Amino acid sequence: MGGVVIVTGAGRGIGRAHARALAEAGWSVVVNDLGVAADGSAPASGPADEVVTEIGAAGGQAVADHGDISTEAGATALVATALDRFGRLDAVVNNAGILRSGLILRTTVADWRAVLEVHVLGTMLVTQAAARHWRDLAKGDPARLPDARIVNTTSTAGLYGFVGEPAYSAAKAAIAGFTLTAAAELGRYGVKVNAIAPAAATRLTAWAGDQLPRPELVSPIVIWLLSDFAASVTGRIFEVGGGEIRLVEGWRAGRTIPHGAHADAATIDALIGPELAMSTAPVPAFVPGEQEA
Repeated sequence: MGGVVIVTGAGRGIGRAHARALAEAGWSVVVNDLGVAADGSAPASGPADEVVTEIGAAGGQAVADHGDISTEAGATALVATALDRFGRLDAVVNNAGILRSGLILRTTVADWRAVLEVHVLGTMLVTQAAARHWRDLAKGDPARLPDARIVNTTSTAGLYGFVGEPAYSAAKAAIAGFTLTAAAELGRYGVKVNAIAPAAATRLTAWAGDQLPRPELVSPIVIWLLSDFAASVTGRIFEVGGGEIRLVEGWRAGRTIPHGAHADAATIDALIGPELAMSTAPVPAFVPGEQEA
């Protein structure tokens, strides 16, 4: 396909791998990164600028954006950067994220706000700013819908839970739900929306040591989702990492269990107990080690 793509959080880790791989595949890349530490502190322009330099040295096209995508101004300016520099926008990869670790009993309101603002608001605001542009194109010429793509970044923490990361897990679960809603709402404007749950060694997964695979092994599915091959794929979530891809099939409603208007707890137990016994239990939350409240 090729075109112009925004990648948020592209200064390091998985985002950097995406930006480099997309540039190699012929995309012009807007490299967005606030340059913060893993917890969201100490912004700096260096990481985004370095990736742009790397892409340019390899013969690709890229421009840096140092804006804060968790703000309306930052998200709007990011889309404007793509349009001003390259004259178009074809895709967005929402990848930016931070981490504030701690058990539920130890995390603070400030921790939760910081994580939710970057992951959830950041994903929403960049999606919203890009979608407004694509909506305007669609309305300007209804006979020619844009062929636009959005790839959001959720996590197995959001899909299954992660002990010690309640804020991160909640944020990533929100992104999974947002992806499904965005796919349903934005399809009328020619926008396909999907999400990946990557496993890779980054600053945010330092707890795993060298157990996780390289970030570069995540990017091939992003290339595919932005290609003509995935033109009909939307509202899907993929686990990916280490050269493996798994389609996440999500929550599904089981058999309906009718009961009377005034059923007591014993009646409900008699009805639902056998169903629970026969049902498939949820995937257990990941426990990285000894955790103590």
